[in-house]
Amino acid sequence: CYNNEAYMNTGVQRSSATPGAARTATTMPVGNEPGNVFNTGKSVPLVAMAHYIPYVATASVHDLHDLEYKVTKAMNMRGSRYIEIFVPCPLGWGSLPGDTIKIARLAVESGMYPMFEAEDGEVTGVTKIRRKVAVDEYLKLQRRFAHVFKPANAHQLQQLQQIANQNIKRFDLLPKEDI
Repeated sequence: CYNNEAYMNTGVQRSSATPGAARTATTMPVGNEPGNVFNTGKSVPLVAMAHYIPYVATASVHDLHDLEYKVTKAMNMRGSRYIEIFVPCPLGWGSLPGDTIKIARLAVESGMYPMFEAEDGEVTGVTKIRRKVAVDEYLKLQRRFAHVFKPANAHQLQQLQQIANQNIKRFDLLPKEDI
């Protein structure tokens, strides 16, 4: 599954993968809570794990060796397999095309997009964060989050950092020496 966090090919509409506070054509950055509503999205990898799919993995376009490893592993397994690939969309995200790989890497390094493998509903491996960064470093390259940097919306930036922190804890993404 190619995950760019919205329905990009039909005009950048919100999808169940659109993160909280993100601007789309259907979730404008206006009002008391601009952007997409928090806690409305679904993590398809976690849904697949809940159904005990034999192999579930997340990958990112910034790490093609990891993607190749996971695809090869999945191809050599029996039963259902699900791999989600995180791919930023410059047009929909309001980012520079040349920043696509950087943004994908920052999503992982901030904890916003955990990379892991699971077998039969249990996490069996994670990609540890090499250089932890704050969520704002990941978000500042995307116009879809420009409004969270306004003082009135600072709480949204804090909520996004909390989500990243929860992912880091849930998936044990930091090397032991960084804890």
